[in-house]
Amino acid sequence: MADWERTWRSNGVIFVVLFIVSWIIYGSQPKVGSSADKLVSFYDGDRTRILIAAVILAINILNLMWFAAALSTDLRDAGKGGWATAATAASAALGAIFFLFIALNAALAYSIAASGDNQITSGLNDLSWVLTAIASFPAAMLVMAGSFGLRRAGIISNAAFSAGVAAVVLVLLGGTTWATDGFWAVDGAYSRYIVPIVVLAWIAVVSGFLTMRSPSTPRAPERAAIPTP
Repeated sequence: MADWERTWRSNGVIFVVLFIVSWIIYGSQPKVGSSADKLVSFYDGDRTRILIAAVILAINILNLMWFAAALSTDLRDAGKGGWATAATAASAALGAIFFLFIALNAALAYSIAASGDNQITSGLNDLSWVLTAIASFPAAMLVMAGSFGLRRAGIISNAAFSAGVAAVVLVLLGGTTWATDGFWAVDGAYSRYIVPIVVLAWIAVVSGFLTMRSPSTPRAPERAAIPTP
């Protein structure tokens, strides 16, 4: 059991590595309001590459779930069941948004972009960008649940907790990137690069830290007292 728990903790690092790999394979998605030629060139022209990235990212969501499960287990064993539940709920919500993002882009690459319906292609492309901004909220909740829970349990230091709080703020700001264009747009640099980098860095650090710790030992259930005659 201890070996499995260690593997679950390390899945956060695996998630980060495979996320970067899938991101590189996926390529540069056309921005909001891109022309029909750019959309068709990307989704239909790079169809195979997009579908490969979609499969990798879909499988990788399982690594995120296992990492969150390991984090929740450690928090629950430390007596922080509320934060453990919050981490589980946040990872489930984030995974659901990832699945929707994957489904949209896979459908565009598989047949929609090549069908010639440019309005639907453009609308779904814009929707996938909006999902990246919305994903900031459950991602921030996951970072918050982990950082606050681990600190309240006395597992991490004040400095590490302060870094976690800073990460929560930075990720949460990603949900406000609603400018029409530029740095603060849904397809801008902040939402596209800064938020993912902060989240991935936090997951990698926490996963590595939990992996290096000795396996948590669950508290034994209390036995009912046997009445003496």
